[in-house]
Amino acid sequence: MRLIRQILLRMLTTAVTLIGVAVIVFVVIRVVPGNPIAMMLPPGATDEDVLRLTALYGLDKSLPQQFLIWAGGVLHGDFGTSITSRQPVLALVLDRLPATLELSIMALVIAVLIGGVVALTGTRSRDSGIEAAIDIGNGIALSIPDFLWGLILILLFGVLLPVFNISGRITPSLPLNFVTNFYLFESILRGRPDLWLDLISHMFLPSLALAIPLSAIIGQVLKQSLKETMHLDYVTLSRTKGYGENHVILREALPNAILPTLTLVGVQFTFLIGGTVIIERLFSYEGLGNLAIDAVINRDLPLIQGIVILFAVIFTAVNLVVDLLYAVLNPRLRHG
Repeated sequence: MRLIRQILLRMLTTAVTLIGVAVIVFVVIRVVPGNPIAMMLPPGATDEDVLRLTALYGLDKSLPQQFLIWAGGVLHGDFGTSITSRQPVLALVLDRLPATLELSIMALVIAVLIGGVVALTGTRSRDSGIEAAIDIGNGIALSIPDFLWGLILILLFGVLLPVFNISGRITPSLPLNFVTNFYLFESILRGRPDLWLDLISHMFLPSLALAIPLSAIIGQVLKQSLKETMHLDYVTLSRTKGYGENHVILREALPNAILPTLTLVGVQFTFLIGGTVIIERLFSYEGLGNLAIDAVINRDLPLIQGIVILFAVIFTAVNLVVDLLYAVLNPRLRHG
């Protein structure tokens, strides 16, 4: 019963957060100078043409009226029509979302693998030169932003050693008979190595650029949590029973030390999705981040609103799931 109340409270908080985000975004993008309608029309357009399009998109009404009309449409699944492409916003967003999710998930997997290896190695070699080298490497990885890592990777593995593709999502000459827009997942399920290998070749560098800073955070937090856990009584008891160091770290210390890292990974995953905006532009990756930059450049108000709301929904949903998982996995909270 207590868990149900917590879930309902978090869902209410999530709803209030989404409403706040919608109001803020709606107001901010309308006070920015510039007329998106004028950008749609050719140089010889008349004032009547401007007024007609302004009325068509509802921009001639007051700000509260515009928001109520837009919010009412959102509740019915209508996010409006893109000013530049003249297509439904929801269809455009859902078309690009799978590409961004696949890129973010691949980056998260790489970050967890690298961070986990770094943390376990640092714990196994604690108070040694190896741990000091790991701490220095983590500091370097964190001090360089992901877009700069992207430029470095493009130079190394796209120009000097052209091993991976550095532009696009997939080679257009391949037979692209996909049913869904989750190209990588679908190609793996259908047993098409020619497709998923090509997709990974396009995705690896941008996902690695996103993963390097995150892996440093995961490695540092997990290593510190492991070091604290290694001094607890039950770990000491395990040593007295004659178990080796690897067994003590993996079987005794890691299950409890990983809980704070789980929360960190969930929170950072939301930032990871947001960080794809610049990376997708840098690698010409056809995802939601690239679409967001185009929408901002063209002042496509309905499309900007739709993208921001979708990002907000993803952020709050992931945080809600992480909080619930932490409550389930943590025995002190589960039995409290």
